[in-house]
Amino acid sequence: MPKRIAVVGSSGGNLFGLGGDDPEALISEIVRQSDAANIEISHVQFVAAKRSMDSANEDVPASLWSLREETPIRLDEGTLEEMNGLAREMDGNLARMIEAGEIDALVFVSADPDGVNRTSVEAAASHGLPASGTGGTSISAAQKRGLDFVAASGTTGTTNRTRAVSYISGLAREWGLSYRPVIGATSDAASDEKPWRRISLPSIMISSLPAFIAMALVLAIGKIPGLDFMEDVFTLLIDALPVVVAVVAARKVSGLDEVGVIAGVVAGVLSVEGGILGGIVGGIIAGILAHQLLVLTLARRFPATTANIVSGGLSGLIGGLIVYFAVAPVALAAGDGIRTAIEWAVEVNGILAGAIAGLLIWPAIIGGVYHSAILPIVLLEMERSGNSFFGAIDMVGLVMVAAGITLANIIYPRTTAERAMASSGFPINVGFGTFVEAAYPFMFADRLVFFGAIVSAGVGGSLVGLFGIRGTAYVPSVVAPFVSNNALAFVAAMLTSALLALSITLFANWRSRNASSEKTETKASSKSPS
Repeated sequence: MPKRIAVVGSSGGNLFGLGGDDPEALISEIVRQSDAANIEISHVQFVAAKRSMDSANEDVPASLWSLREETPIRLDEGTLEEMNGLAREMDGNLARMIEAGEIDALVFVSADPDGVNRTSVEAAASHGLPASGTGGTSISAAQKRGLDFVAASGTTGTTNRTRAVSYISGLAREWGLSYRPVIGATSDAASDEKPWRRISLPSIMISSLPAFIAMALVLAIGKIPGLDFMEDVFTLLIDALPVVVAVVAARKVSGLDEVGVIAGVVAGVLSVEGGILGGIVGGIIAGILAHQLLVLTLARRFPATTANIVSGGLSGLIGGLIVYFAVAPVALAAGDGIRTAIEWAVEVNGILAGAIAGLLIWPAIIGGVYHSAILPIVLLEMERSGNSFFGAIDMVGLVMVAAGITLANIIYPRTTAERAMASSGFPINVGFGTFVEAAYPFMFADRLVFFGAIVSAGVGGSLVGLFGIRGTAYVPSVVAPFVSNNALAFVAAMLTSALLALSITLFANWRSRNASSEKTETKASSKSPS
């Protein structure tokens, strides 16, 4: 029979700003870790106030939370005084459960041993139940009442996840249970045991995209007369990109939210000399170490606060120093090598390089290669100049071609339903520089439209190569030229591919409607009396 625990507490004082203000997430994390140790949560009573208990009065709005079928539920809402009153009644029931042998341990989350939780604490102490918890003041008061803590810590520097891991680690150790902390985003403990399984270069790069687009927008603003001082901001953003990717990498790999972010920041700052590839390496190392160090420190009875400091700070420092002293030159050379290869291809035969890139861009995104290979290359190019050859191919070959196809289906669709479909996709293509998938239904429904998309992208791509254009997608089409290195040429390439796709799609729709009309007439004539 699994061990049974009761979770008691409140949103706390210091805890309020460290996850206590989100009782649903806090309780869910404890449930998650308990499941991993095969520990059953039989009782939850949690008072959540709308502000820190350090400054709350009895009239502050509050709610009372419990658990039903492993799902946090809000039992009632009212003033803090009212919710404390209800919690005292629940605490009496909990004390009776303890007396009946139905509870094996308490988990303290900034509880109130001298007030709301006094009855259950006294019952647990008299029966020798172990406890684990956080909240320095409440734990000290509970210990005075004789409660034995197998894991105790303050809340400073902790998160919902690291606190929950601390609670369950202490109890699992006390009972000799097998427990592997669930650190990642899923409940699959097997995958969480190996953080390196969460390493994904495309995922890290794609998640970092907003920072690169912000940099590109600053580049565009800096070209406005009188705003040339924004060039300093642009340079600052370029220097910050390794920190951004390091944070994303550390957070994803560690699965530790705020702890992973801190580890990534420390690692990223020390990895700046290695460019974004150096930042990714530093962040990955920091993420792996953060996970391992958290489990290691909690297993050795470190307080949750100290475990957080060690896992977040030390992992970031180690990962960053490895890149700083060893990896940075190699990572920088690798990034420069990719950029140099692209520049060389454009210099040797820009028209051919652009045409090939354009012809392959649609098969790449349909086949799933775009996000895993092309987009990371775009971001590597943008690291130095804020725009990219492949970024220009993206805008010209994908976004503008999709815009041309959807516009054609607004002007002259095969069916009314297709006009409605296109009407939702076209504004996004033009207005936001994304959602090229809006063209898929029309491309897959007609081979000529599909062929036209590829040809239009190839023609537009050849113009990108001819003029050596560098740009980006994911920005409004009217903004894209100002982010490029050649605004007029970029506009010409964008319009060419869009108008070509528009023309081919209009012809395809005309042909399709003509064929449908002929079939209808044939059927009608065959049914008419002779």
